[in-house]
Amino acid sequence: MAGLTVEVSPVIPSPRPFGYRSKITPHFNAPREGRDLAIGFLKQGNRFDIVDVPRCEIATEAINTRLTLARADIRRQASGPGYERGATVLFRDASGVVTSDYGQRVTEEVPLGADGTLHLSFLARDFFQNNPFILPAFATYVRDQARSTGARFLVDAYCGSGLFALAAARAFERVAGVEVSESSVAFARENAAANAITNAAFSAGDAASIFSGLDFPPEDTAVVIDPPRKGCDPEFLRQLFAFLPRSVVYVSCDPATQMRDLKEFLAAGYAVTAVQPFDLFPQTRHLECVITLVLA
Repeated sequence: MAGLTVEVSPVIPSPRPFGYRSKITPHFNAPREGRDLAIGFLKQGNRFDIVDVPRCEIATEAINTRLTLARADIRRQASGPGYERGATVLFRDASGVVTSDYGQRVTEEVPLGADGTLHLSFLARDFFQNNPFILPAFATYVRDQARSTGARFLVDAYCGSGLFALAAARAFERVAGVEVSESSVAFARENAAANAITNAAFSAGDAASIFSGLDFPPEDTAVVIDPPRKGCDPEFLRQLFAFLPRSVVYVSCDPATQMRDLKEFLAAGYAVTAVQPFDLFPQTRHLECVITLVLA
């Protein structure tokens, strides 16, 4: 797709092929007379039909325990009067504690080997990687790739609550992170303080605007990007290539949009030095891929 032939490293597997997912959002429709209430997920290729899922084999055991109780409660309520609408139910497991409160503060611990354990707090509704069991290897790899290029400064352009920025902070002189979600930025700052990391600064805003006020020298800067499934927007790439950092570590949950963007990096003068897939979502078609690019 990118017109490039390059060696791809063997996929790094999830330590757990089942029971790994730390967040699920089952759905249910308004109850219909004479029909069992399906509580589960949309049928593939269909926007309306819900498949009843009493147990989710890729979700953690703690979530499945909570799911069993919640399904019984939903069915009891549905049998009463005035129950006219369906809904989506959140189950977030953070370090074995499950919540269904979208606004609940939760904390995940990410072991980083010799660098200790990273404690990350965020809201249950906010984005956070949903396989905590592979996160130590995943975050460490991204850190090591950014560090291996010889950069002294790091920019995390889609930082969320600070996973990559804080996991890598001790390997760089200074780190800057940007995120569109203000609540995530607030947690990233709090997480930096909680982990005694003083060289990381975070700001709320579009990733495309981070380079305008950045005082890092481009030739000494590595950039980590982990965009949404749609990939990088053209304005972000335009500003990134105007800044022209020493290296980029591109994390993607959609290889197709990543390959689309990779063509732009090659045209801008970057060369691929490593391609490492991670099986963050076993039993699904989704694959996380990390590509390291260095300015040629």
